[in-house]
Amino acid sequence: MGINSDFWRGRRVLVTGHTGFKGSWLSLWLQSLGANLQGIALPPPTNPALFDFARVAEGMEHNIADIRDFALMRKLLDDFKPEVIFHMAAQPLVRQSYHNPIETYETNVMGTVNLLEASRHCGSVKVVVNITSDKCYENLETDRGYRENDRMGGHDPYSSSKACAELVSAAYRLSFLTNDDIAMATARAGNVIGGGDWACDRLVPDTLRALEKRQSVQVRNPNAVRPWQHVLEPLSGYLLLAEKLYLEGHEFADGWNFGPNDDDARSVRWVVEHLCESWGIGTLWTNQPGDHPHEANYLKLDISKARKYLNWAPRLSLKDALSQVIEWHKASLHDEDMQLKSLEQIRRYSRLIT
Repeated sequence: MGINSDFWRGRRVLVTGHTGFKGSWLSLWLQSLGANLQGIALPPPTNPALFDFARVAEGMEHNIADIRDFALMRKLLDDFKPEVIFHMAAQPLVRQSYHNPIETYETNVMGTVNLLEASRHCGSVKVVVNITSDKCYENLETDRGYRENDRMGGHDPYSSSKACAELVSAAYRLSFLTNDDIAMATARAGNVIGGGDWACDRLVPDTLRALEKRQSVQVRNPNAVRPWQHVLEPLSGYLLLAEKLYLEGHEFADGWNFGPNDDDARSVRWVVEHLCESWGIGTLWTNQPGDHPHEANYLKLDISKARKYLNWAPRLSLKDALSQVIEWHKASLHDEDMQLKSLEQIRRYSRLIT
């Protein structure tokens, strides 16, 4: 399951959304592997941001650009000539999609169209890994994990936009990319957690902000179950998938789930209580009253396909993942070098999967 550093050394790689939480972690990992890296994204979406704390821009060509601007995307790809693309730029929040549905669809759907269209005209691209979401599936609130061939859907604009991005990807693969010898796959991860996530309306960042201030954590839906996983888990899957696409081609050009083990699909209540106890102040949370937008109550992923064909499997328990989040966050509060801390966690995880 280990990542092949020889494959990535000197490889021309583009990451869209590199200023975001997952994009910053992926960029640091690729830098540590010696990739020749370019990023295309809007400015970091939060302040503070992992991108700034870990000085991600130091090890790559950093471009501020909007993926909704096709002409600019085309120029940047033509100039850089990437071989491998990780498409992560997105509007990533369910609740934000209710406030800004037009921006959500423009970014998540037409941004994907722009990226794929620019890729097929570039001439250098061999692999595209399009990161969508576990929420792309039509959620039936069942206790069965969703499989890659389950129906796409989405109640809220965010989930719907990611289902649309999946449909766009499938159409481009069938209509253009296979003929252009570009192997493109989509990747659907669970609810990722990790150090350096300061987004609003996300459980772990909201909980950490409350714990810093010794305030009660406000929880919207304590019984909701999600496939929680440390951010490095799905990123390892994306890297493995890209290697397979490059070396073995269209056999792997499909949809892939990267989620936790079944026993780590836990309730919101469990996660908050474990974070509070690990922080050292005991359980301190209250159910937040109010009329909240619809969010799914139960969501799990079936990862048997990635286990079988990619030899990929999660290596961190949810308890271990939460411990790493707290370790990273407390280090940031003590003004440690967060680039070094992040790279240390990447090296530690890399040893687990070797």
